[in-house]
Amino acid sequence: MGATKTDLFTKQQNDIANMAKALAHPARIAILQHLVKINACIGGDLVEELGLAQATISQHLKELKAVGLIQGTVEGTSICYCINPKTWMQYRNLFDKFFDSSVSEGSCC
Repeated sequence: MGATKTDLFTKQQNDIANMAKALAHPARIAILQHLVKINACIGGDLVEELGLAQATISQHLKELKAVGLIQGTVEGTSICYCINPKTWMQYRNLFDKFFDSSVSEGSCC
């Protein structure tokens, strides 16, 4: 299988695609929604909240942290996660610009 040709696309197109990929799992969306709702969370709380295995939650947290959407601080033997507001706003602004394009109803096949 060949390598992707991301150099054929603009930085904005690549950024949107990478952001969409980070959000492309319902468990990650649920984690983000929960963190937004309570404004902080210890990893074990997510297991109870979502009903997924700790290993599954940990993998999704790792993915969200890798793209900077969440940040974590160590508290004893647990890690407390929260939304990274700077990255959250970057995602929001980029998606807002993307979806801001007008599309007329009835103009498609």
